[in-house]
Amino acid sequence: MLPRPVSIDRRHAFALRRTLLSRSRATNLAVLALASLTVISFLFNVHLYFSSPESSNPSVNVLASVPDPRSTLNHLIVVPGHAIWKGTDPNLRTRVEEWVFQSYQTNQESARLEIFFQHISTAAQLALEDELSLVVFSGGQTQPDSTTTEGESYLRLAINANLFQTDSFRRATSENYALDSFQNLLFSLIRFYEVTGSYPEKITVVGYEMKRARFVELHRTAIRWPEDRFQYIGIDLASDNSQAQQGERQNGYLPYLSDLYGCHGFLFNKRKQRNYGSRYPGYFWSCPELMPLLNWCPQVQTQLFSGTLPWTS
Repeated sequence: MLPRPVSIDRRHAFALRRTLLSRSRATNLAVLALASLTVISFLFNVHLYFSSPESSNPSVNVLASVPDPRSTLNHLIVVPGHAIWKGTDPNLRTRVEEWVFQSYQTNQESARLEIFFQHISTAAQLALEDELSLVVFSGGQTQPDSTTTEGESYLRLAINANLFQTDSFRRATSENYALDSFQNLLFSLIRFYEVTGSYPEKITVVGYEMKRARFVELHRTAIRWPEDRFQYIGIDLASDNSQAQQGERQNGYLPYLSDLYGCHGFLFNKRKQRNYGSRYPGYFWSCPELMPLLNWCPQVQTQLFSGTLPWTS
């Protein structure tokens, strides 16, 4: 025989129902309270993050591992790259097989390669004479047959040739993203800031004499750098260089004259074609105050950047 069902009167049933419901309401209230606290905590942390100094400058975290800047330096020496040295012995520097360069540069190979070295050695000598200077060898991975950059290879050649008279010369570095002469100047300026934590008081560019007008009249003007704080040292081939000078005017000076920032048509396409390594500089992070200038590409191609610049204020 089955056991007799337990009998529960109405009074006990009502009390049991009230207890169960009260426990359910307490549980729901506890869950709601915890959820509310979670939301409040989340919103509070979001507020702290976006209101902190670090959040307004993402580069604070990105650059956390960078050593303290060498703030005493005030003279930027720029060496624009023209090819990539892939050798190891500086005594063989005039051999064509030691370099990677554009096909149009094959005329007068040995003499041209020696000119590259003269640019490097002249800048090194200037640095030895001025203890407040920083040499920046500038140039990106512009060749499909090389995995390194113009800037890095120039620096390596300078070190291997003992041009700085020491193995641990700290006032020379490379800039590894520039794809043309305008970027050689602007990116080297930013590279100086990355190393020193400040902008230079003066700039010296060591390059081809035939490119003097391009740098002095156009690139310097485009970044609004004061003329009295800018020096250009030109070193060209000793032989007749009229053909190269004509090429410079047609393919360099005149295009930049009508497109100061090199961000349209012919000059823009040259940048794209030279970026074989698909490299993208982090200068927006390391130097955010120059982001407006880095992004400047006016529809009126000769319109000067009118924003605030650290060296003009």
